Amino acid sequence: MAAYGLYTHIASNRFRSMLLLAGLFLLIYVLVYAGALVGEVVTDGGRTVDYYLTRASHDLVSAFPWATIAAVAWIVIAYFFHQDMIDAVTGGESVTRQQQPRLYNLLENLCISRGIPMPKLKIMDSPALNAFATGLNPRQYSITVTTGLLKALNDQEIEAVLGHELTHIRNGDVQLMVVAVIIAGAVGFFGELFFRVFTNLSWSSGGGGWSSSSSSSRSSSSDRDSKGSGGGAIIVIIIAVALILLAWLLSQVVKLALSRSREYLADAGSVELTKNPDAMISALRKIENHGELPGATSAVMELCVDNPREGFADLFATHPSIKSRVDALVKYAGGRDPGPLALPQDNADDAGPPANQPDGTSDQPPHRGPWGEATTPGGTPPPLPTPGPAQDPLPGPPAGPWGRRV
Repeated sequence: MAAYGLYTHIASNRFRSMLLLAGLFLLIYVLVYAGALVGEVVTDGGRTVDYYLTRASHDLVSAFPWATIAAVAWIVIAYFFHQDMIDAVTGGESVTRQQQPRLYNLLENLCISRGIPMPKLKIMDSPALNAFATGLNPRQYSITVTTGLLKALNDQEIEAVLGHELTHIRNGDVQLMVVAVIIAGAVGFFGELFFRVFTNLSWSSGGGGWSSSSSSSRSSSSDRDSKGSGGGAIIVIIIAVALILLAWLLSQVVKLALSRSREYLADAGSVELTKNPDAMISALRKIENHGELPGATSAVMELCVDNPREGFADLFATHPSIKSRVDALVKYAGGRDPGPLALPQDNADDAGPPANQPDGTSDQPPHRGPWGEATTPGGTPPPLPTPGPAQDPLPGPPAGPWGRRV
């Protein structure tokens, strides 16, 4: 599907995501097949490889409806309780307009301007700079923001972050990512379960987990191929372990592909909502290297605005780098990149006047804001001088702040 604009990119990405999600669901049956291979070897050792592969295929057909029911039940449980589990991990608490008027009004204004249903608003007590959206239906949608983000970002930047999360909700990203995390979690759980069972069986009795069954089976079956005795079981076990590892690896790759492709569109959607690419860029620059949520699981971090957790030379990074996202906003949205931004220190207000000036003024050059304007040490622009008679060399009425009054 060719994509030429923002909305066609969203539709194209949604179509690809559904295909990836279907492929992710199929990995559950790969695990079932791998488990059937291990079960056949354990129950009847000494057979040929072809025999085990054929028997495992029949087992898969028999187990197909049960595996489907188990997978659907897993999704249903997560559908109703995933938000409670996330809140238990992050400590997020719902807030009202009276508790957080600044944040609540920013989110409400965005929703009203675009006719978007108002999601629940949650606050997470953490110094990290991050936010994430969750929910599988309009009644469950919620946006969680950290206290660190509220302290470090101004209103326009917070509005941009809220627009990013609202775009995830509008585009259906939240549902797909939650389901992807659920299915990938199921693949990882059952993969680890099968691997533990295999390990316990293979190393029980000094590593002879199949020896007794193999000897009894060989004595009772005279028509077996002697070449496949013992060796076939080892080959099948290797195949089963390879399938388990492959299923886990593919589940992670699919989950990451779903997440990475959506962050660019969420950034673009935020700009479309706020009409302010510079605010989205400066928000990303402030969040950069400050988004780690201590104690949060990897599943929660994958839902955040930025996930700094990486591995294997960025192969398993769930989010594009901040720099690549900023570059995309500069190129396609016309924003300006101020470069990496240092956050103001929490104790800057308690530092007192500089020692080099007795009256508290500093001989250091004025602090520059993200777009180059001079600001005071607190980060706010200096007050404009009030024009008066002494500053008005021309005769006539004194000049006001917007020009000479007539």
